[in-house]
Amino acid sequence: MRNFAVVLCIFLLLTNVVFASPIDVKYDDGIYHIILSGKKIKKKINFISSPNLITNKEAHNLSGSQLTINTGFFDPKNQQTISYIVNDYQTVEDPIFNKNLMLNPSLRRNLKSVLNRTEFRVLDCDGKLKYEIAEHNAKVDFLCSIKTSAQGGPQLLPNLRLEEEYFLVRDEEGKVIRESASVLHKVPRTFIGLKTCPDGEQEVHIFIATNQNPLTMEEARDLCIKCNLDSAMAFDGGSSTSLDYKDIHVVSTQNSGDTGRSLKSFMIIKK
Repeated sequence: MRNFAVVLCIFLLLTNVVFASPIDVKYDDGIYHIILSGKKIKKKINFISSPNLITNKEAHNLSGSQLTINTGFFDPKNQQTISYIVNDYQTVEDPIFNKNLMLNPSLRRNLKSVLNRTEFRVLDCDGKLKYEIAEHNAKVDFLCSIKTSAQGGPQLLPNLRLEEEYFLVRDEEGKVIRESASVLHKVPRTFIGLKTCPDGEQEVHIFIATNQNPLTMEEARDLCIKCNLDSAMAFDGGSSTSLDYKDIHVVSTQNSGDTGRSLKSFMIIKK
């Protein structure tokens, strides 16, 4: 009987290891913390965009996704992107074709900084997939190509790049004269990071800070440090912050029952 109990315990332990979910969702104090682990999930991650703005829920349903979050920045006036999006090795959204962006005097003077904002990549390295968070202009390793990616910003780790990515501008006295994406204010946030496990495999950590616990960009950075992430970046936040997973539907628009803000691009996990 004792031997049977030991065997049963070993079986249950192995079963938990073999059948552990690659998507782990936790909720604590107004923040969703999602961990994506394992090799198989890398094939299911994709970044998509819509010709017309649609809600996160609509993107979730149309794509038949397991999990959907908001990603890149966009211009709600002309519904064009401010962030690069790559899908199936092809650039499907390119901000240089956004006339409002290119004709804005302030943005045009700082276009190099805007176009080089940080992005999350799934790389295909001679058939092996891996993740990377890097500046847009950063070259990929030899034999690697970008399978899918979404740009956002700013980078949170290893360094918080508010001014380098033109989210914050200060005058000569250090006074803030321009702030984008409410980086200094407490608002809902969508941000993502990477952690290298002891076995060398990578975990993706996604955070959805809701209206119940809005964060400044520095606080988002500090949470990533607390979780021992190697690198991290933000996606669009504020009223764009969205999550759909199983029966979880999170939007950061304030009206009760609202289906959420209409958005341009999304990260999906295919079934």
